[in-house]
Amino acid sequence: MTEAYQHTEKTVLVALDIAKRTHDALIALPSGKTLSMRVPNTLEGYQCLLDRVRKPGHPIQVAFEPTADYHRNIAYWLQTNGCECFLVSSLSCARAREMLFNTWDKNDRKDAGVILYLMQQGIMKPFYDPLISGTFDIQEIANTYHQISLARTRAMNSLFNHYITLYFPEIEHFFHSSRCDWFGRFMLKYPTPSSITRYREDTFVKRAWDVIGRKVHKDDLLREIYHCAQHSIGLPVAADSIAVKTFKLQVTRFDELTQQRKALEASADEFLGGRSDYQKLRSIPGVGPIIALIIIAESGDLRRFKHYRQYLNFCGFNLSAHQSGTQKGVYQLSKRGNARLRYGYWLAATQAIKGHENSFADKYRRYIRKDPDNADTRRKARAAVAAKVARVAHAVVKTDTEYRCYHEVRHGT
Repeated sequence: MTEAYQHTEKTVLVALDIAKRTHDALIALPSGKTLSMRVPNTLEGYQCLLDRVRKPGHPIQVAFEPTADYHRNIAYWLQTNGCECFLVSSLSCARAREMLFNTWDKNDRKDAGVILYLMQQGIMKPFYDPLISGTFDIQEIANTYHQISLARTRAMNSLFNHYITLYFPEIEHFFHSSRCDWFGRFMLKYPTPSSITRYREDTFVKRAWDVIGRKVHKDDLLREIYHCAQHSIGLPVAADSIAVKTFKLQVTRFDELTQQRKALEASADEFLGGRSDYQKLRSIPGVGPIIALIIIAESGDLRRFKHYRQYLNFCGFNLSAHQSGTQKGVYQLSKRGNARLRYGYWLAATQAIKGHENSFADKYRRYIRKDPDNADTRRKARAAVAAKVARVAHAVVKTDTEYRCYHEVRHGT
């Protein structure tokens, strides 16, 4: 949520339009004079800007619109040199640009002027630097995990939509979860049906026993795979062909990404294990190590939000409606917040509603009671539960207490 921040008559205002190599700065001095300068994205450029705006007894406020990660370096340097740094939202900039210039076009100097106008109106919010606040390592773990997950999903889609469809389409039936660690190892050793059926059934079961890992009814599973291989519609490609070798390259990449993701999960759990907020979040139903990692990485210190409604606004779980005159709008999620946080809480809600002894599952069942088969109602119920998980997460961290599980009342007992 964007709040109004005040500045005194002695405050020097610096509006930065961020770019990759050069930033445009518009400086409003306490005397009323306005200066503009281009700031190279170098240490010398930063020092030149600071030398120009620093006046004894005059605090400095710097605001910018977040642009990829290009603002992080200059913001950190300015904060460590005594400047207050603020963010202005992209939406606020767009609306202010339309109002001030009555046009859609934009350029760097005009954008700096828009940011300065928003600063003068106090429409900005503090910038919390992850390195200064101590969450930088957590953010980098979360970002790397996100990138590995995306790459793994792309590799998985490539496998199932092209390679496995051609060579062994029936094996997809046994890929029950994205957590199947054994699947990559199995496909590397048995990429085609012929690589399975060249053995007798008992011999194949014996050879693949250790490859498949620890599974319930492992013997039945392996024999079912063997029978599928016998009746496969896959293309009869030789196991030593170039086509199968390229297939194995993709499987190897998929398996490596799977192992990297698993190792990163263990590393995150070990790194965060000593944090109190991490342990409190883990006590919430549906919140596992990675979701707790996402919450801490994207939220920072949840205690900085004085009220849970501020945190819901930050996540984009607040309700909003478009109304005009006699037209009454429908309230729905604003989604003007952190998308990755909403995704994390949505996943947590999806897991929590599968339980039987927590308030999240009870809320979900009460929400869909009138029309349990309506997909739209179920979606709205999940969104409501996700917002509740976010509210509980803020409460347990702020009060430093673990989640107190709700026990269902058993009727007739």
